[in-house]
Formats: sequence, C-alpha cells, structure tokens
Amino acid sequence: MEKQQVLEMLVELCEDDIIVENPDIDLFEEGLLDSFGTINLLVEIENRFNISVPITDFNREEWNTPNRIVAKLAERQ
Repeated sequence: MEKQQVLEMLVELCEDDIIVENPDIDLFEEGLLDSFGTINLLVEIENRFNISVPITDFNREEWNTPNRIVAKLAERQ
C-alpha cells in the first residue's frame, strides 16, 4: 500500500482534490467525512488493501487527516 493509493481513495470518497494538496487537512472539521463517510472509508480500506479496521478501533482524532490515515494503515500491514 502506497500513500498515493490512499490519497486517491480519499479523493474518491470525499470527492475533493484538496486532499492531495493538503494531506494534513482535518477531514471531519472540513466536512469531507462524516459518520456515513467513515463507514465507507473502512469498507474501502478492507476492499482495496485487505486491511480490516473494526469500527471499535476507529478513533476520529487518530484518523482525521490523510497523513494520519496512511500512518494508521501502515501500522496494520
């Protein structure tokens, strides 16, 4: 899994290219992700990267930016 692949997935999910320009943007504060988007994110992570992230392991403060999402997924590989 490469950072670029994660960013591409997030651009698709959030429908905004700003993610590539600013990988430290807070996806929740900016309204790019919400509760429903979080579920879609976890499903996409499992489908694309074969990494299972239970919703109980999802802490919004730890997964709120593209860079943090990349780091959290790297921990699980």
